[in-house]
Amino acid sequence: MVRQREFDTDKVLDAAMRIFWDKGFEATSLTDLTSAMGIQRPSLYAAFGDKKELFETALRRYTTLHAAQIRSRLQHEGSVKQAFRALFEHIGAEGDVSKPSHGCFCINTMVELAPHDSKFAVLTREHQMYLAVIFQETIERGQRSGELSGDLNASAAAKSLVISMIGLTVLMKSGPERSFVEQSIEAALWIIGGESI
Repeated sequence: MVRQREFDTDKVLDAAMRIFWDKGFEATSLTDLTSAMGIQRPSLYAAFGDKKELFETALRRYTTLHAAQIRSRLQHEGSVKQAFRALFEHIGAEGDVSKPSHGCFCINTMVELAPHDSKFAVLTREHQMYLAVIFQETIERGQRSGELSGDLNASAAAKSLVISMIGLTVLMKSGPERSFVEQSIEAALWIIGGESI
């Protein structure tokens, strides 16, 4: 008879995701993982495979949750321009300077692993493209309502905003000057007519 797991899979996976997010793939040890997840190595291997497989599962969970969060934020506002502004201002929020930003788990993976691991290059690229689809759908909603110009290339604008969002997310890890952040956000939003907000 197969032994039933004695832990909540989502809960321990979230714990793994947090430790990977905090330390990165290479710097995270199996001891870090078992301690954070509250399970023994045999249980970790049985449920998730090796460290790399666990990382991949954690990354997939993160990208699913992150995309849903982004979609929700953009749908929350009636105004498409205001929705994008709120999203970018949230990313560019100063936060607690005593707790440096860990950035985005997917972007961190893009920097650490994607350059030399094709699987993670594909996974992170898929997430970028999925975010571009969400952005494009939001822009097209603004075009249908008349808020955004119908002449705007929704696909190109969406991709540009994704690149700007990724850049801003990375930038925030270094504790930049507030004026630098604000001007960067204004420039990013200019593509959808952000100056009229």
